[in-house]
Amino acid sequence: MIILSGLVLTAVFLAYANGANDNFKGVATLFGSGTTSYRISLGWACLTTLAGSLGAVWLSTKLVTVFSGKGLVPDALAATPSFLISVGLGAAATVVIATWLGLPISTTHSLTGALVGAGLARGPVAYGVLGTKFFLPLLFSPLVAALLATCIYLVFRAIRLKAGIDKESCLCAGPNVLESQLVAASGERLFRTISPFTLHVSLKRDCRESYLGDFAGISISNLIDRLHFLSAGAVGFARGLNDTPKIAALLVAGSVLTPFHRYLVVAVFMALGGWLSARRVAETMSHKVTTMNSGQGFSANLSTAFLVIVASRFGLPVSTTHVSVGSIFGIGAVSGGYERKVVSKILLSWIATLPLAALLSAGISVCLTIFA
Repeated sequence: MIILSGLVLTAVFLAYANGANDNFKGVATLFGSGTTSYRISLGWACLTTLAGSLGAVWLSTKLVTVFSGKGLVPDALAATPSFLISVGLGAAATVVIATWLGLPISTTHSLTGALVGAGLARGPVAYGVLGTKFFLPLLFSPLVAALLATCIYLVFRAIRLKAGIDKESCLCAGPNVLESQLVAASGERLFRTISPFTLHVSLKRDCRESYLGDFAGISISNLIDRLHFLSAGAVGFARGLNDTPKIAALLVAGSVLTPFHRYLVVAVFMALGGWLSARRVAETMSHKVTTMNSGQGFSANLSTAFLVIVASRFGLPVSTTHVSVGSIFGIGAVSGGYERKVVSKILLSWIATLPLAALLSAGISVCLTIFA
């Protein structure tokens, strides 16, 4: 009874850590583009993720089997509560460390590393299954996401230009502006004048690019903002659909709780983790990778939601993090640049995720074996 209670607490801990690191990724473009505030973005993320988590009861059952560990490690070991606790704690600790550092890593990646680490500590691991079922989807999904997001953005951009829809930007001025020199949000000098004019001084983060014109009596800018908001919700739903069964797999393999209650517990604590502990990762995803407007954010979200929902339905263990960051990176690369140092740091954290989760889960597994 005690060890089964420990398994439930482990799943709760992992769900909370997942929410803290992952919940905001779907709405990062909303906050980053200035479409909505941090709290509204966060509330929308938690609500749509919760909906996706509950929808996973019917739509993502194949992922439970993939992340139960069966096939990767011996079936008898995969059903052992101490093994499942080792996997859950190793993955959760990895995600918590990354969240504290403000780095968006993959819970899928962490769970994969933890399954391997705990498996090696207790028995053999099927490396063929590891390569085909785990590594290939994780490796190619961000590349596909970047390519798809870029294509979507270029198509919508071509349509916008064809329709004659223009963009407008505000002007940002700092305290050291000399001779009425105006500086754009990108830092480029626009023009210099000594003529008298009225200048509104604001912070760089308050400058926001929007679209001009109307469509069917509705402002184009407002229409795109609404579509952007809906696309962010679609990513939140897709994320809940994709991540919830991976965590619930710990409870399924341990035969703890009823099927619906497993998903419900995971869903609630994922939402709670996102609401209370998402700020650091939110800042990285929203403001440090690249700058984008609502149209670009809509393109990135559309790509992310489509790929993650399709992968969830067919039981492919892709990472919402990898797909989301890949989409944002693709848009940033084609629309004017990205922060190379930040992207490099994120990529390094992805490389470190597998071995760190493996080491932590292996260590926990050894300790549980000794003291059990």
